Amino acid sequence: MSDKPEVTARPASTVLLVRDGEQGLEVFMVVRNRAIDFAGGALVFPGGRVEPDDVEIAGGECLDAFRIAGIRETFEECGVLLARPAGCPVMIGAETLLRIEDTHRAAMNRGERTLSELLAAERLQPATDAMLHFAHWVTPPGRSKRFDTQFFLAAAPPDQAAVHDGSESVESEWLRPADALREADAGRRTLVFATRRNLEKLARYATVAEALEAVAAYRVVTVMPELAKTEAGPRLRIPAAADYDGELFELLDKPAIGAG
Repeated sequence: MSDKPEVTARPASTVLLVRDGEQGLEVFMVVRNRAIDFAGGALVFPGGRVEPDDVEIAGGECLDAFRIAGIRETFEECGVLLARPAGCPVMIGAETLLRIEDTHRAAMNRGERTLSELLAAERLQPATDAMLHFAHWVTPPGRSKRFDTQFFLAAAPPDQAAVHDGSESVESEWLRPADALREADAGRRTLVFATRRNLEKLARYATVAEALEAVAAYRVVTVMPELAKTEAGPRLRIPAAADYDGELFELLDKPAIGAG
């Protein structure tokens, strides 16, 4: 028995930013810099850790802190800001976004500015209501890096262009979920386990409106994958109630299974 203390799962947020493409629903995905130790080189959804400033903005509301973190990470990684002028029901447009990006994005990525400072300076409110709870995955015990990750679905503002940051993410692309899965099956992309499963779930929907309607009614079940021995070999087991069309899955991808 090891005396080494168990690693605490870090709170993290991941955003499935979607739009309607010519051939159906598309999701924005980035390729992580290969120099990053967790899932380097993998095709993932934008996201990252929950910071103290996110919790403060959320006023202590736990799930909203994850939503705020997702909004911040989407701005830092993609240049998309899910926010509205105070008292306005419409999200900011392209012209405002470009000015805000020029003023704040680089400083935020360097850790020199917080989201709360940006919101105060620009008199904006985060659009937490646009972040629909999609999934909850926790890295199992026994791993050196663990994440407690909430996944959110959000419709991309139509006049905001998403672009990777060139640091944490080195490529970006709008992809139909089924196409991303085919690319991975062909060996041209790397997907971590959670990303694959959530792409499969997202692939059920043909349009953004269909996805938003379905996800608004979701009962999110926490997933903590566990290794299972079967007659066919090792498999990863997740709860059937989480609605991923099964309980046992082959180990097709990299073993990073708790975020993505």
